[in-house]
Amino acid sequence: MNDLTDLLSRLRDQRPVDWDQLPDFSLYMDQVLSYMDRQVIRFDGDDGLTAAMVNNYTKSGLAPRAEGKKYGREHLAYFTAICVLKRVMSTRDMDLLIREELQDRPVREGYDAFRQSLDKALNITADELAARLGDQELDDPALADAAIHFSLLSYAAGVAGSRCVALLRERKGPKGKKEKERE
Repeated sequence: MNDLTDLLSRLRDQRPVDWDQLPDFSLYMDQVLSYMDRQVIRFDGDDGLTAAMVNNYTKSGLAPRAEGKKYGREHLAYFTAICVLKRVMSTRDMDLLIREELQDRPVREGYDAFRQSLDKALNITADELAARLGDQELDDPALADAAIHFSLLSYAAGVAGSRCVALLRERKGPKGKKEKERE
């Protein structure tokens, strides 16, 4: 199987598990790190989750603290979202979005909504790649064109995501627009 066919297969098939399929028993740190490698699409040498990252995310309040030295379903849900989002946004922005998404609902519902959005994004990307790939391996110019295409999609989505976060922060901030209007 060539590299792009493998990528296409992973985009179509590799998804974080449903809430009910997350382990219903506690895991130690090394088990969490190993589990996260199966929750997100990664390639050799990619930026994976480390123990130091877990400690930093919990110290900053981005993820709940371990219960003793063990992590449960809620932790895995948080770390799944963090592992995906850390590739495209700052910890500060992740914190705002995760808090907003979980403000009025249980972690399970937030995790399910996150998985549905991720599933749509991965399917759109897989369809785009399949259209470019067809039945053949891309030559170097076509591979470069595909890389530019997907990078530009990432840029456009990143601009939209960043602007949405900025608007949300403005509304939520101590001197956001909504508060200024009330003064």
